[in-house]
Amino acid sequence: MALVKICGLLTPEQAAQTARLPVDYIGLVFARSKRQVSPAQAAELIAAIRQESGGRRIKVTGVFVNPELEQLDAVMREAALDVLQLHGQEPPEFCRAAKARYAGVEVLKAVSLSAGSASGSSPAGAAGENQAEPTITAAVEGSRAQALLADSGPQTEADQAVYARLNPYLGAIDGVLLDTLDPVYGGGSGHAFDWSAIPPYLAWCRQAGLPLLVAGGLQPGNVGALLERFAPSGVDVSSGVETDGVKDISKITRFVERVKSIV
Repeated sequence: MALVKICGLLTPEQAAQTARLPVDYIGLVFARSKRQVSPAQAAELIAAIRQESGGRRIKVTGVFVNPELEQLDAVMREAALDVLQLHGQEPPEFCRAAKARYAGVEVLKAVSLSAGSASGSSPAGAAGENQAEPTITAAVEGSRAQALLADSGPQTEADQAVYARLNPYLGAIDGVLLDTLDPVYGGGSGHAFDWSAIPPYLAWCRQAGLPLLVAGGLQPGNVGALLERFAPSGVDVSSGVETDGVKDISKITRFVERVKSIV
């Protein structure tokens, strides 16, 4: 059963309502964003999560973009995070240093892909309740994807580039998150990337024994198609469970139920 991460909560009420659902991660954004929280606000949200989670250990994830270690220190002093999500251009050395700095805290490295096609040439529409899944090129259904997911190694130069990009992070991270690039905030745009880009990342993560989470333009109406086609370890959503920019518990519930219904 796939993991679920709900990201960008802002109020204790949102945190409490979400923690009562079978979610695996709750994301709090410390990077510059309309969903940004302070360390003090995060501590309040974490308290609500722990109180309402029924004894389950929901992994509270802090989202950062190109932070300094001192910024991480300042947050960790007030807010006991379980996961550091590094959503910028953090090099392997920084990820390794962050992982070593906080015992028991995981590091999730985000990889940002251009919106639209795998080459980034066609922007996708913003996520909405009725948005269809992105167009998937024939290559995904063909021998290349099958060979990748059978652990046969990279099949094309593009696949080799993915492996070359990720190999230096071995031992420095605990998972990978694919998201759509937002040129202003890094992620959380509500736009989808072409899912044809997923197989080499999924293959690398499987070979490395690491989870792969997928974000970007997901919502209750299209997350099932993603999970049924690619079976990533988990999914991450923010704007896709909002109404007029505010988290909507009914949409969060539908999203979680849809994910957990797929075995």
